[in-house]
Amino acid sequence: MTDQDARFDERYRALASRDPRFDGQFIAGVHSTGIYCRPSCPAMTPHRRNVRFYRTAAAAHEAGLRACKRCLPDAVPGSPDWNINDDLASRAMRLILDGVVDREGVPGLARRLGYTDRHLVRVLTTELGAGPLALARAHRAQSARALLVSTSLPMSDVAFASGFASIRQFNDTMLAVYRLTPTAIRRSATPKRVGSSVTAPAGAQTVTLRLPTRPPFNGPGLMTFLADHTVPGWETGDSDVFERNVRLPNGDAHVRFTLEGDTTVLCAATLDHLDDLPALIARVRRFLDLDADSAAIDGALSRDALLSPLVARVPGIRIPGVLDAEEALFRTLVGQQISVAAARTVLGTLTRELGESGRFPTAVAFAERGREVLRGPASRISTIVGAAEAILDGRLRLDIGMPAREFMEQLVALPGIGPWTAGYLAMRVLGNPDILLTSDLVVLQSARGLGIATTAKELEGRAHDWAPWRSYAGLHLWRARPTIGS
Repeated sequence: MTDQDARFDERYRALASRDPRFDGQFIAGVHSTGIYCRPSCPAMTPHRRNVRFYRTAAAAHEAGLRACKRCLPDAVPGSPDWNINDDLASRAMRLILDGVVDREGVPGLARRLGYTDRHLVRVLTTELGAGPLALARAHRAQSARALLVSTSLPMSDVAFASGFASIRQFNDTMLAVYRLTPTAIRRSATPKRVGSSVTAPAGAQTVTLRLPTRPPFNGPGLMTFLADHTVPGWETGDSDVFERNVRLPNGDAHVRFTLEGDTTVLCAATLDHLDDLPALIARVRRFLDLDADSAAIDGALSRDALLSPLVARVPGIRIPGVLDAEEALFRTLVGQQISVAAARTVLGTLTRELGESGRFPTAVAFAERGREVLRGPASRISTIVGAAEAILDGRLRLDIGMPAREFMEQLVALPGIGPWTAGYLAMRVLGNPDILLTSDLVVLQSARGLGIATTAKELEGRAHDWAPWRSYAGLHLWRARPTIGS
């Protein structure tokens, strides 16, 4: 049996058992009916000869299939592959979901990835079954469907918020993908609407959406981490709610996240420009690690007898991501070698003195006034200002489309930035699931206390068995310190 046959059998078994753990990870195209479904679709299991499996909705669309009206395959968490894999196709998908094709076109996407248009189209078509334009089109359709069923936004607002260039393009695409007009999609929707368009100050729009995730989901633990690291006067949060401002491609947004049940996050966003909504949703999903396959992660880590109790204590742990890569860099550099509480105080002061309109300071602000405002060792100040200057002159690029190795190498090439900082930022900015900070003092302390390893080198060797989920193992070790010996 070939690998391709084995993969087909695995996916067909998931489809036959209606296993929801695979929803969003692949699509089942039923060519006898012309529809595509999520693996957990309650319809009768189709015959093997009529089924083809696709990695993306765009590939199913290219094959002439339409979305199932019964299981709504678009209304599920996205594929974790885009973070698990570091190949060109996965990095391209991260940028496509962030709206790069809509803003910069295929040439812009290719430039960001460092390849020619032709090569990029060829790779995406081979790996994902569709080129960048088709992938972006499918994402626009999915975004529009989500807005239609969950908000009362006018049709024109839905169209432009989803990235469509015109109402006609919006209508034609929705009809082609779903075999329904936008009005019919809204009329037939069963999920209750949780938000609507309202007029906010300065003409901004507020939209509330439900963002699903796969169980298990340690939402309270994730929200508590974010709350513990809030910057006073700019962010607020507790174990249930977190809110702050976010920079987006065309303006700002104020976002508020609230946990709803065990597998859903409510995101209320007030945006300067409604067409930033798809990019915001993609960034929020990365920020809260909503597309992680926690069942697979927990299952893999639980095979280690010493790590298993930690996983059982905190199932569904998620990587706390970032909403702004540049901001994450400066927050990390400022917070090194001081306590979390002290870092919060310093960052609050910097936001007041260097930020504009309550926003976190930019690289420009740190480069121009950093030496005037920053306090502490001269070497650390030089590192922060040097990093800001490197961003401005192009030596440092913080892009979610970069390979993790390249991302970290350019960071450690800067004076004052070491492997810990580079790995920490790669884990949080890229959402990379396989980075263990073996030199981290807390991680090492927990590893020793649990009898896992006594040195960083020993821990690195032991951690090979945890791949490709070493970032999550590190999170468990971070959380374990207060409970060791208790």
